[in-house]
Amino acid sequence: MKHSGTRHKARKRAVDLLFEAEAKNVSPSTLIIERRELVRDDESVGTVHDYTATVIEGIAGDYPQIDAVVSSHLKEWTLERLPAVDRAILRLATWELFNADDVDPVVIVDEAVELAKELSTDDSPAFVNGVLGKIAELAPQVRAAARAGDDV
Repeated sequence: MKHSGTRHKARKRAVDLLFEAEAKNVSPSTLIIERRELVRDDESVGTVHDYTATVIEGIAGDYPQIDAVVSSHLKEWTLERLPAVDRAILRLATWELFNADDVDPVVIVDEAVELAKELSTDDSPAFVNGVLGKIAELAPQVRAAARAGDDV
C-alpha cells in the first residue's frame, strides 16, 4: 500500500529531519530553520511542509516525555539500541498519538508502520506496530488530559 498524500510526505520528511538532527547532534528545530532559509536561495532543497514543522517543533519541545513513553513500552530493548530511523518513527508517531487530535490513532499507527516498511529493516514494521499499539491505548487519556489542561 503506497501513500502519496501530503501528510504522508510531511511525516516522511519529519522522520528524515529527526534522523539527520540526531546524526548531527543538533536540534531538529534548527534544521527546520536552516531548511526554510536555504529554500529561499535554492528551491531544489524543497520547502518544509507546515505539518512537518509542527511535528518537529512539538517533538523538540517534548523529547524527554516522548522518549520516556517510548522507552517504557520497549520489551528487552532500550531506546539507544534501536535503529535511529526506528527511534525517529516512534518519536513522530508518539507525538502524533498524543497531540494530533485531527488524526485517528489507527491512521497514525498505520502511517508509522508504512514508514518503517519504506525506511527501515524487515523487522521494523512489526516492531513499530507492537510498540505503538500499546502507546495508542494511552492516547485518549493523554489527549483528554491535555484538553482539560487547556481549559484551566
